[in-house]
Amino acid sequence: MCALRISAISYLNTAPLMWDFQHGSASSDFEISYTIPSACADALARGTADIGIIPSIVFATVPDLLIIPDAAIASKRAVRSILLLCREPLERVSTVAADISSRTSVVLTQVLMRKFFPAQSHGRSREFIPMPPNPELMLRRCDAALLIGDPALQADREQYLTYDLAEQWVQFTGKPFVFAFWAIRMAALSQAHPKLEMDAVFSRSRDHGLEPANVSLLAREWAPRLGLPQEEITSYLTHNIHYYLDRENVEGLNLFYRYAAECGLIAAPPTIRFIGSAAFRMYG
Repeated sequence: MCALRISAISYLNTAPLMWDFQHGSASSDFEISYTIPSACADALARGTADIGIIPSIVFATVPDLLIIPDAAIASKRAVRSILLLCREPLERVSTVAADISSRTSVVLTQVLMRKFFPAQSHGRSREFIPMPPNPELMLRRCDAALLIGDPALQADREQYLTYDLAEQWVQFTGKPFVFAFWAIRMAALSQAHPKLEMDAVFSRSRDHGLEPANVSLLAREWAPRLGLPQEEITSYLTHNIHYYLDRENVEGLNLFYRYAAECGLIAAPPTIRFIGSAAFRMYG
């Protein structure tokens, strides 16, 4: 059996999910490469990766994917790493500079704007312009800047009117928001070792990464990289990010897909399909 190819994301918020792949025995069954969320999605779509931490919206657009159960990057409160920095109130925003790393957060921003922050000028549509994540340059050109991941954590929130997009979603819908999760191509399942318990491998890695001693180690490693205090990183990993794809998070995911379809951003809400003992099981 060939090692399965994993496309992972090189952000702080994925570090606990990757613990066993970087520190334990899980790496022997997989080949791992790191990239940004949008490129991770492209790798699965092209078949150059078998498994990826995909932006949740990608599940609605790339066929023949199954979700590996339980592990996710979600939030049930303010997330701190998905931000919209604005020069004026959101209702008056007409141009958004969108981090080129992002897919799900772009759709989330569009859903929030259309559903809950309609433009004050009747009939005016918002323009989204892909740009590298540099808030100063983004806001020279546009009314707002969408930042995700580490650049959002490093952003100076005091300079701008700042919207935490997970917090806005929870406020208006009462549901958590799921930003990403592990997915595998159906064709890749046949390549896996028959004794490999796929869901257990990824859940175990998450559990090990969230052990207090390991979170402390991650905080020490990432603090100098991001220029943030260790306490902030620990708080972010343990309070802002929810790493489980529980039933409540699946409900929030289904609602996001429904709203995205209602706004014409995807063709239709996808059926959420998980791998399992009978190839997959369906939730929601």
